[in-house]
Amino acid sequence: MAGEPYDTERVLTVPNILSFIRLLGVPVFLWLLLERQSDVWAVVVLVVGGATDWLDGQLARRWNQRSRLGQVLDPLADRMYILATLLGFAIREIVPWWLVALLAARDVLMFTTIWPALRRRGFVSLPVHFLGKAATFALLYAFPLVLLGVGDDAWHTAARVAGWAFVIWGAGLYWWSGLLYIGQGIEVIRRIPLERAAGSGNEPG
Repeated sequence: MAGEPYDTERVLTVPNILSFIRLLGVPVFLWLLLERQSDVWAVVVLVVGGATDWLDGQLARRWNQRSRLGQVLDPLADRMYILATLLGFAIREIVPWWLVALLAARDVLMFTTIWPALRRRGFVSLPVHFLGKAATFALLYAFPLVLLGVGDDAWHTAARVAGWAFVIWGAGLYWWSGLLYIGQGIEVIRRIPLERAAGSGNEPG
């Protein structure tokens, strides 16, 4: 079992450029949220980040521009947005710190269990499954609603309720997908002993 299939070794592809733009949006979002406290513009950055997350995957498949770099950049950008948003919201006291710990613990668990063994076998990614993308989608679209829900008007309340519904649903899916990834990783580790991986020169997918 290898990582996801890829079409090119190129770095400068449209999907990769979109992923780079998403990564550059992380510090901009934090500056708007924490320094300027310009919530509307912070929401705009989050919405653009969520839209490019969908768009780069669509373009990569349609234009045959799936790349090894893209397989690293795309989930990295997702995690950076989720972590930055959670930290910024917790600092602003929009969400509790236990939510930050809950979602961060999922990634810590993955990176301290299966990833060291997978890296030694030449893997930099695992095939992305629908549940993982659904979890990311739910969280990336929950955060703008939660931020828009800061206030006392009726529409603030509606946004806050909808946002927290997505947060709870997304957090559950995030952990469920993490456990599935751990299961995938264990299967890879069992099927590809370290000695065979070294001898065959297995490349990450």
